[in-house]
Amino acid sequence: MELALERYGAPIYVRKQIVHNVHVVKTLEERGAVFVEETEEVPEGAIVVFSAHGVAPVVHDEAAGLSLRTIDATCPLVTKVHKEAKRFAGDDYDILLIGHDGHEEVVGTSGEAPEHVQLVDGPDDVANVTVRDPEKVVWLSQTTLSVDETTATVEALRERFPKLIDPPSDDICYATQNRQVAVKEIAAEAQLVIVVGSENSSNSKRLVEVAKDHGADASYLVDYADQIAPSWLDGVTTVGVTSGASVPEILVNGVLERLAEHGFDTVEEVESVREHMIFALPHELRRDLRSA
Repeated sequence: MELALERYGAPIYVRKQIVHNVHVVKTLEERGAVFVEETEEVPEGAIVVFSAHGVAPVVHDEAAGLSLRTIDATCPLVTKVHKEAKRFAGDDYDILLIGHDGHEEVVGTSGEAPEHVQLVDGPDDVANVTVRDPEKVVWLSQTTLSVDETTATVEALRERFPKLIDPPSDDICYATQNRQVAVKEIAAEAQLVIVVGSENSSNSKRLVEVAKDHGADASYLVDYADQIAPSWLDGVTTVGVTSGASVPEILVNGVLERLAEHGFDTVEEVESVREHMIFALPHELRRDLRSA
């Protein structure tokens, strides 16, 4: 988004939040980004960015109808799930999409093949699933889910549908998985785990749940360091800190500084998996930057 604002100037419209993080959205708004809920709110002919969570094909059609210049910032991992949905729908499979009802990513993936996709919102929802042919069923997932809950949901689905097919590769975002692995290790040692992230961030909220499930006495979600209540630290000797996948490092550093003010000034880093993956800019932006 920063490069798009530099290249095209303000305003640039963004359908939904580019990522689910309050600080990121606020910072971009200050630079001239205008966040809207629906495509029809964008003035005809303007530039619109589609968020990292992806959109359904109908949204692309809406943008074309308004002669909008689009920049598709869909996360490549979400795009992979979209392609899987289209491929399995083309082969006439029933697609069981594990995810949370109403989440933007689920809406976008479902829109790729609405007649074939059925949402499964956790293990308790498995009993509600109906399929046309138990021999032709595949599961896909939202990329920001709890790995443990997704595994439990798949196991429950496989009990009902033994021929259930797995996706060609893991759908859950590597950054989401890595953070959950690390927070399990942290929670085993820390009485309190603070997760830096926003309330509408699915992967951040999952980290809070994972911390509580794996040994932490308490875990809280904060956007900023000043949201840490001193009472949380009463009687605590070890605090774990982690963050959602889209959280800027400056916010994590702010939390560490606040904790240091309360005597937690020794920091030990936990890195379960080293991340090397780098994603390219949206192709529309790469093209225009080359021609500038």
